[in-house]
Amino acid sequence: MAERRVQLDPEEQNRLFREARDNDPSNPPDQTIDSGDESAEDNGVVQRGIPGEEPKAPDSDFLQVFPDDTEELELTHLRIDNVPELHLERFKNLQRLSFRQNLIPKIRGLESLVTLKELDLYDNRFSKIEGLDNLTELTSLDLSFNGIRHIRDIDHLIKLTDLYFVSNKITVIENLSTLINITNLELGSNRIRVIENLDALVNLEQLWLGKNKITKLANLSKLKRLKILSIQSNRLTAIEGLEELENLEEVYVSHNGITHISGLEHNLKLTTVDISSNRIAKLENLGHLRNLVELWASGNQLDSFEDFESELKDNCPNLETVYAEANPLQTNNFTTYRLKMKIMLPQIKQIDAQIIRA
Repeated sequence: MAERRVQLDPEEQNRLFREARDNDPSNPPDQTIDSGDESAEDNGVVQRGIPGEEPKAPDSDFLQVFPDDTEELELTHLRIDNVPELHLERFKNLQRLSFRQNLIPKIRGLESLVTLKELDLYDNRFSKIEGLDNLTELTSLDLSFNGIRHIRDIDHLIKLTDLYFVSNKITVIENLSTLINITNLELGSNRIRVIENLDALVNLEQLWLGKNKITKLANLSKLKRLKILSIQSNRLTAIEGLEELENLEEVYVSHNGITHISGLEHNLKLTTVDISSNRIAKLENLGHLRNLVELWASGNQLDSFEDFESELKDNCPNLETVYAEANPLQTNNFTTYRLKMKIMLPQIKQIDAQIIRA
């Protein structure tokens, strides 16, 4: 049977919300919600913005427009703050459920959704992971932009392939050892200092750790299938610990304190290398990357066009894009920079953000 997708368009969502709000005379005028800093209470609720009453969320009647066999619900930015009151248990075939940008203080009311495969709780108000005990069919779970401090109570979700914890308050990578089917793990914008406890994730292909407090690339050797590693905006001073990641295709280490290009000798499948905004003074140790397509090296201390030629011209025949602006070789050669770069690397099609015209 063909998949049936039923969801409200934005206009219908807004209309139903206005009706629910206007029909309740006790509702105060709308208030502006500050989505900035938050505090995690002991009861697991994240408090954001200005305290006080807020417009009520739609009640269960709001969902009467959906038939019982609905497979997808997209309930975005509707001020929902009480999931149990929606009585989702009638949706026996629900596959995908999104509560993005709501006011949910606790994960409740999902116990009956045993067929659910994708759950999106991005940008709500909870600080604890709970209420997911029965959702063992989940393959995708997004808990980003909440106040979560600890990774707990998801070890039974062994079918997960995509797991998102972006912008929480997590300090330790933990309790993931049973989730061996994960291929994509997002932990950006947290408070992590050490890469650890990932050895069991042998199928991991994408690891996103940007904007944390990590000082060293370590404990990655078991991730043999890793293709994408992003660890931008951390506290690295060297590229290291990647020797056994022979399937790595993209590495992003921009906005760190790296001083030398090294440690990529065994990563021969790399197509994209991002070393932007570091402290690198010499372009080197890239000539062996014959599959390289994009090199992002802006915002360093590079001053030699000849280094680009010797490293990349004959050694990287597939190279198409080079970012090198905000280096001395560009700032000291405003009028000739692009021409010199094109002469040094005749195979490239793009210099910085500009396409090379034939």
